[in-house]
Amino acid sequence: MKNILIIEDDRAIVRVLELELLHEGYTFDVAFDGKKGLEMFEENNYEIILLDLMLPKINGLEICRKIRLISDIPIIMLTAKRDIMDKVIGLDMGADDYVTKPFEMEELLARIRAAIRRRRNMGKKDLEIKIGDLTINFIKRQVIKKGEIIELTKKEYELLEYLVKNKGRVLTREQIIEKIWGYDFFGEPNILDVYIRYLRKKIDYPYGTKLIKTIRGVGYKIEE
Repeated sequence: MKNILIIEDDRAIVRVLELELLHEGYTFDVAFDGKKGLEMFEENNYEIILLDLMLPKINGLEICRKIRLISDIPIIMLTAKRDIMDKVIGLDMGADDYVTKPFEMEELLARIRAAIRRRRNMGKKDLEIKIGDLTINFIKRQVIKKGEIIELTKKEYELLEYLVKNKGRVLTREQIIEKIWGYDFFGEPNILDVYIRYLRKKIDYPYGTKLIKTIRGVGYKIEE
């Protein structure tokens, strides 16, 4: 397994990255467009991805979205865009970090080390939890039911993971909304019910099961 996948179309930046990463002892692959980057991700194993935002063929946000459906590999976005909304969108799509060009190489290397360290530490914990015939792999961010991979959006997965990690425990609506959407969330008050319905349509209804339980007037829990 190589440490890093670089998806970046600026060859001058790639050359600098190659020299610095080689000096630090990292192994890596490089893709100069989004389509090739996705193919390399699907065909190989990496510890982290350095992802440019503006890419030919498939842009960085779309790549991030696709990867997050199946994996929680750390993603650091490298981009010339400085607008705060670009950063917010990138993070909402699932990026772990965001570095604006031109960047200081020492800062980027520190962020790479931190991301890889967090991932390796995760590997020492429980990799997956099973509830009945539902399996959740936290490293791959993969959900399997009766041998079938179930595709979830980032928010659907985060909600399911939170319920699963608190298996058998009743979580209040306030606890769940604060954890998944943030304590300062001011969106639609029924957003949680909408996402619970999305999850049930994917992991319960098609299989004739009822893992997600409604605790009327309180919140939700998941159990066999």
